[in-house]
Amino acid sequence: MKQTFTLLQKMRQLFVILWPVLVAQVTMFSMNFFDTVMSGQASTADLAGVAIGSSLWVPIGAGLGGILVAVTPIVAQLIGAKRSEKIAAKVVQGIYLAMAISVLVIIGGALCLDSVLSLMGLEDTVRRISRYYLLALACGIPALFIYQVLRSFIDALGKTRVTMMIAILSLPINIALNFILIFGKLGVPALGGVGAGVASAITYWCLLLIALTIILRMESFATYGVFDRLFGVSLKEWSEQLKIGLPIGFAIFVEVSIFAVVALLMSNYNTVTIAAHQAAMNFASLLYMVPFSISTSLTILVGFEVGAGRHKDARQYSFLGMGMSLAMAGLCAIILLIFSEQVANLYSRETEVIQMAQQFLIYALFFQLSDAIAAPIQGALRGYKDVNVTFITAFISYWIIGLPAGYYMASYTSLGAVGYWIGLILGLAVSAVGLSGRLLIVQRRYSS
Repeated sequence: MKQTFTLLQKMRQLFVILWPVLVAQVTMFSMNFFDTVMSGQASTADLAGVAIGSSLWVPIGAGLGGILVAVTPIVAQLIGAKRSEKIAAKVVQGIYLAMAISVLVIIGGALCLDSVLSLMGLEDTVRRISRYYLLALACGIPALFIYQVLRSFIDALGKTRVTMMIAILSLPINIALNFILIFGKLGVPALGGVGAGVASAITYWCLLLIALTIILRMESFATYGVFDRLFGVSLKEWSEQLKIGLPIGFAIFVEVSIFAVVALLMSNYNTVTIAAHQAAMNFASLLYMVPFSISTSLTILVGFEVGAGRHKDARQYSFLGMGMSLAMAGLCAIILLIFSEQVANLYSRETEVIQMAQQFLIYALFFQLSDAIAAPIQGALRGYKDVNVTFITAFISYWIIGLPAGYYMASYTSLGAVGYWIGLILGLAVSAVGLSGRLLIVQRRYSS
């Protein structure tokens, strides 16, 4: 990264940082996408089982992984302030924290998983697939969380092409393992949706090994000496990272979990409804990778400029990112409107599932506008290390407004399952408005 002086230079630098992040995010998300699509080709029960398992894991994994994203603004501001000698300790402490979180998650899952699944009233086949899918996935959690720290370090240096290449290398591994394990190829028994969990766990370890190899061997990373010395565990460093990371993680958890809770509430409907909802939500989440990638890029660039004391430049990056996000949202909405039938066909061969998924996909159009505003603002605020209000806004928007409204419409009106989607749209809109106001306040404070 380097200092820029004109809007054109900023647009170029934003694009240079953004496009590898977008490719990496879409590639990483594609693992879940292919888990879902390929499981659906095995059977509707496998699709529903993976849907329930993902609904339990994704908010937890995203929220706890979000804690580790604190490494990105910390390192970005150190680079901007030209204090690179402090980076190695920050990264190593992040790895220690990731290992500790992994242990807690695995223990908690072992104690609670069966009880949670038994309360959901699932069909026996769906419950069994969900259970073993999650147990298999748990084997890869330590690798995934440590990789999250290493990825945050790499991205904060502006080397987003590297994480893009890591993701691109890992995707064919995941697809090949899914094909072998889900459908039973090369002499391996067909595991259905459970095979998707095994494939993901193996892929997470491959991600970690590739990232470690690159950091140790590439000079641009080796110069920071991340693994040159053994640092002891520092609770002070953990406290600094948690002070930034916990609100980020909680905000991500609150946002992602609302979608997961809605998916779990869908378990009150039949298997066709569960499968159709999961298909539509999975594709909507794929489209969300665009504003989410812009958000990540703004965290890096705004953090870099704030660390260097260039607050006008940080503000300009924020608005450039929002404009780009809105333009991309319009394009994605047009694509979804035109090709909704083709998208639904990717997830199932059953006519009922396809028709219901198309109906849900229309509502996904309205997700795009709110996400296009809220996600870039979240990234910019993280660059400023302003994270507490984001969490509060997310909690009020989704849990106080969106979920109750959706539950009421689904339970007490003729809308049925569609009511939950309308509630989600309402929550996203409120979040976008609240975060816009917060960004303006923070920027005025820094300008003054």
